Amino acid sequence: MSTAADGGFEDPPAEVLAEAAAAFGLLATPARLHVVWTLSRGESDVTGLADRVGGTLPSVSQHLTKLKPAGLVRSRREGRRQVYLVDDPDGVTVVRLMVGRLAERTGHMPARSVGAR
Repeated sequence: MSTAADGGFEDPPAEVLAEAAAAFGLLATPARLHVVWTLSRGESDVTGLADRVGGTLPSVSQHLTKLKPAGLVRSRREGRRQVYLVDDPDGVTVVRLMVGRLAERTGHMPARSVGAR
């Protein structure tokens, strides 16, 4: 419950915490973080993503298959190509903020500013 000591914030329901933990669990691999980071810069097909993140086509496809049901990414068909893009801008903002802050701390600034889309 909300109290003055906690700044007026109420604890979220257990179901919400479980969903958040599952979403963070999906992002608990460097490869998936890299995929989400890359898609935050713009849409791409699997081949482009694999080239950018240094993964194989099957492994990147598997990561996308796990990120889609979580609502972090979605796809659309362009002719014979499947193009992937960010589906949850707020979720991606969390990734960009965390990765960007860690990059700043270690002296490895990302190519573009953290808040840019």
